[in-house]
Amino acid sequence: MRQLILRCLLALTFGLTVALPAAPVFAQGAKGASGLPLPRFVSLKSRKVNIRIGPSTDYPVAWMYMKSGTPMEIIQEYENWRRVRDADGTEGWVNQALLSGERTAVAAPWMRSKGTDIYVNLRRDPQSTAAVVAKLQPGVVVQLDECNGDWCRAQANGTKGWVSQAEIWGAYPGEAFK
Repeated sequence: MRQLILRCLLALTFGLTVALPAAPVFAQGAKGASGLPLPRFVSLKSRKVNIRIGPSTDYPVAWMYMKSGTPMEIIQEYENWRRVRDADGTEGWVNQALLSGERTAVAAPWMRSKGTDIYVNLRRDPQSTAAVVAKLQPGVVVQLDECNGDWCRAQANGTKGWVSQAEIWGAYPGEAFK
């Protein structure tokens, strides 16, 4: 195990590729080892969560998240470890105990660097002509209560409304859930 850790550290230092223990890769709509669909969205349960380069505490920490509720996409499963991806595309492994089934999303993370005058509208009803109840800055995390395939009922800082599913990262296009 010590040799594997050293190889991983060298890989991180020099940008090399390291072979990790085989973990199954799943196609869209497949089921993971948990029996749940892959890929799927979840959120971080704890305030501090270590993301590792492999599916074990023997692997080094690649990244630490410091906010509970951050949305993550599970893209792979290996025993009680989940390979996750965040809204920026960063990937790593986290123990399933640190993940929650509570759905959250990030408002238009792809628009964060576009300027300060760009917002995602939170609307009173699930239609583009409905009154705007709040303007969300790109990158704001919202809690999702339900999605109908086009719109998600969401809340941010105590304000509830509907946001277009096309303007968030945390729900798949056309996905509906309650």
